[in-house]
Amino acid sequence: PNGIVYAEDVQPPMIESITRRTARANVRNVRTVLGTSTDPRLPGPVDAVLIVDAYHEFEQPIMMLANVARSLKPEGRIGILEFKKDGWGPGPLMDERMDPERIVRDAQAAGLRLLSRETFLRYQYMLVFTHR
Repeated sequence: PNGIVYAEDVQPPMIESITRRTARANVRNVRTVLGTSTDPRLPGPVDAVLIVDAYHEFEQPIMMLANVARSLKPEGRIGILEFKKDGWGPGPLMDERMDPERIVRDAQAAGLRLLSRETFLRYQYMLVFTHR
């Protein structure tokens, strides 16, 4: 309740939807941010960034990750969740799913290092990164 959550999207209708939902729920610590396809435009510094089922949509993933990293505190974390490529469960088509090793390579090119690989989700994996 004492923190601020920045809810970022590149689509104005999604920003409007988030604004309506938080108002309806009387949630007062969410701030919306309209980003671009290469820059989330997060006000920094932030403690953590969570990218859920969106990485496969990035047109320029290395540039996006570099811009996300710029908004992090020195000890900040980036969590990326994507659907597994094992063919099971919900999610995007198989050819849209991301190989986790590609995300790791992209993150390294953006100046990040892998901290952990989380497997607690049934249909998704989570990679956690921080500054190098």
